[in-house]
Amino acid sequence: MDLVKFRNDVNQMTEKLSCGLKEKDVFKLNNVCQQLVEMYQKNLVKINHSILELICASNLISRGYTVKVEKDISDILVCDIYAKKGDGDTIIEIETGFTPPEHAMDTIDYFAARIMSKIARYSQYCSKFSLATPAVGNLPISKIFLLPPNARNERDVRKIQDLCDRYYKNPPIKYDDVLNARLHSIYLINIDKGFAKEVDPQGYVELTENLLRRSEIEY
Repeated sequence: MDLVKFRNDVNQMTEKLSCGLKEKDVFKLNNVCQQLVEMYQKNLVKINHSILELICASNLISRGYTVKVEKDISDILVCDIYAKKGDGDTIIEIETGFTPPEHAMDTIDYFAARIMSKIARYSQYCSKFSLATPAVGNLPISKIFLLPPNARNERDVRKIQDLCDRYYKNPPIKYDDVLNARLHSIYLINIDKGFAKEVDPQGYVELTENLLRRSEIEY
């Protein structure tokens, strides 16, 4: 661990993000920064993930939310970002696209299962659930999560449940978890510029599909 470098990096990003915040919101962001430093001392966070959390936290704070990072929401789940505003709360899970070496031969299936399992598990603990990712990566979002629960086909729900069961069995993903899972938005994070843009899932899926089609033509 290099606490000095970690503190310098998160302080530098916090200072950069603070330029666009009101004075009372700067205090809130500094509090998030301090949370991350304390967690790093316990070896609970890493710098690349912490920077992404800071950028998302800044976005939420500027919109009136109070933010906590790495918050316990159940006996087995810790969310990246938990934010509250009035009677509403939101959870954001950040995905960088990293997959462990043991899944080198099934990277896409593993990553898709992880995304689906997060939507199914975390969305039941908040009024609004979102995913966040650096703008350089694409998240494999199943189109089933673009539909309301009463419009979801049982075969499609079972298909997602079966894929999740290949990787997540302790505890397993329940059928109703997939059926009732909600994805409200996706945050695209520009790390270099220090901002996050929230987009709706339908728009994100269309954007990624267009990018993939263009890649097939050009390459």
